Amino acid sequence: MNAIVLPDVASESASLSLPLNWVGMCGIAQPILLEGQRITARVDAGVSLDDGSARGIHMSRLYLALEELEQEEVSAEQLHRVLDRFLDSHRGLSSSASLRLHGEVLLQRPALVSQLAGWKSYPFEVCARQDPWGFHVELQLQLAYSSTCPCSAALARQLIQQRFAEDFSGHELDPEQVLAWLGSSEGIVATPHSQRSNATIWLRLGAEGTMPLRRLADLAEAALGTAVQTAVRRADEQAFALANGQNLMFCEDAARRLGSALQQQDWQEGFRLRVVHAESLHAHDAVAEYAWRYPG
Repeated sequence: MNAIVLPDVASESASLSLPLNWVGMCGIAQPILLEGQRITARVDAGVSLDDGSARGIHMSRLYLALEELEQEEVSAEQLHRVLDRFLDSHRGLSSSASLRLHGEVLLQRPALVSQLAGWKSYPFEVCARQDPWGFHVELQLQLAYSSTCPCSAALARQLIQQRFAEDFSGHELDPEQVLAWLGSSEGIVATPHSQRSNATIWLRLGAEGTMPLRRLADLAEAALGTAVQTAVRRADEQAFALANGQNLMFCEDAARRLGSALQQQDWQEGFRLRVVHAESLHAHDAVAEYAWRYPG
């Protein structure tokens, strides 16, 4: 009995000849290894369709090539191999290939003072591209922090000074009385406003090594000084209040802190960053951006 030949419509000629910049699949569920964890990521994978007369690409070949992502920690070398497989399986059809991984990785973070610790989620993207100009890979990371407005802090201090002058004018200062006043709501009549803020960093990487996600998170949070916390006791909350008081910042300050810290790192080839302070005073956000050796 003769074997049935299954139709391959994708190999037919296109009715309209036109090259396409990118053809592929988006949102593929894919297990990957990142920071020693096996996590479920989503993958966008595709190639260019340079042969305008070709009906389509071989999407199943791209899908099968993604199996390599399951075997080892995500690295630039690994992504390069996957993209080479994309192009090898589309010889004569494609000259460029790209891959985008996105998901969330959990990092355990210690409390500021106590022995407690907890897990924080860090959304990330890894984008890799192979084209006639070479191989390119980029890591994007998002992280949350607290920002206390310097202007609001100065205005609050002024109100406290005014209340102090009113309450102690003409009185001989008693240290014990002043100390009690400083710990009362009558004395501290105003507090500066703070907001949860967010930084997004796009980092251009070299062609070797694993994804420096934890290193980038550690660097950014150290530069800002007010990373949001997980499990805390009152001593940790007090330490967090102290950190906010010692790291007053506008969005411009946050962008400069991150930019300065990143410029000193030799494990990146360029970066772009965006900080968003979700204002508690206003109904809009305060935003600052900075780029260094970053295209576009």
